[in-house]
Amino acid sequence: MKKIAVYTSGGDAPGMNACIRAVVRGAIYHGLQVYGIRRGYNGMISGDIFEMTSTSVSNIVQRGGTILKSARSKEFMTPEGRKKAYENLMKLGIDGLVAIGGNGTFTGAEVFYNEYQIPTVGCPGTIDNDLYGTDYTIGFDSAVNTSLEAIDKIRDTADSHDRVFFIEVMGRDSGYIAVQSGIGGGAEIVMVPETHTPLKKVVSSLKDGLRRSKSSSIVVVVAEGDEEGHATEIAEKIKSQVGDKLDIRVTTLGHVQRGGAPTAYDRILASRMGLAAVEGLMSGQKNVMAGVVNNEIVYTPFIDTIKKTKPIHDDLLRMVHILSI
Repeated sequence: MKKIAVYTSGGDAPGMNACIRAVVRGAIYHGLQVYGIRRGYNGMISGDIFEMTSTSVSNIVQRGGTILKSARSKEFMTPEGRKKAYENLMKLGIDGLVAIGGNGTFTGAEVFYNEYQIPTVGCPGTIDNDLYGTDYTIGFDSAVNTSLEAIDKIRDTADSHDRVFFIEVMGRDSGYIAVQSGIGGGAEIVMVPETHTPLKKVVSSLKDGLRRSKSSSIVVVVAEGDEEGHATEIAEKIKSQVGDKLDIRVTTLGHVQRGGAPTAYDRILASRMGLAAVEGLMSGQKNVMAGVVNNEIVYTPFIDTIKKTKPIHDDLLRMVHILSI
């Protein structure tokens, strides 16, 4: 292993730059040449690959987003696209790859290895915290803190106007952001894809609050992938059942959760994972994700991170229920 390349792919997440920095400086420390690939698999196909030095990653640990840019590549899903990518890597003599991304990124790396045998170690970069094989993913803690800040501010206006707010957070297939920001923000109800929360239960809870004169500062946190629909749809259904008794409003946080400076936790987590990816490649690891479980670095095969689900701990869901009374 003499030359490696690092790239970010899929949705961006706070902490990706800290991970890139760790990969570059870790590689240089161990005597490797390291290259950066811009725009993920698209850049691999177009040959947008450049050598990186220690100064290439100066002053980026605190920045959100990714200096290498990110993209989703339809062309890489084709054999022709992957062949172009392989040829570009071979021109530079690249022996291994560090992929920073999520499920789709690792799926691409798995297929690429099966065809061309270039080893890849992944770092879990996604705010959703939905990857099997790690307790936390890069960007999750930052996204939760961003959501919490918004919830706290929304509570101020909810209290001033006696309103009920439905707040939609990201999480198409995972409710981790919703649950943790809901607990931290004191939400009365949290709706996530992993468990079904019937609308009649939401209506009952809101009516119970109304009977107890708890008509203001009520917050319902909804993960975007909840089976009852988006927050706007759910709020409309609720309005039709409670009428004018409650003043219901909706706020969708959207991509604001992806941006901003990473928290201290995410910077440290990303740095640990980036260095672990480099040292994993050097020790012969391939087609694995470097994760942290019980505060220890572990390597999980891509096929497991892709196919196995990561459930929300029952204790967290139980806590939401108990603390909402």
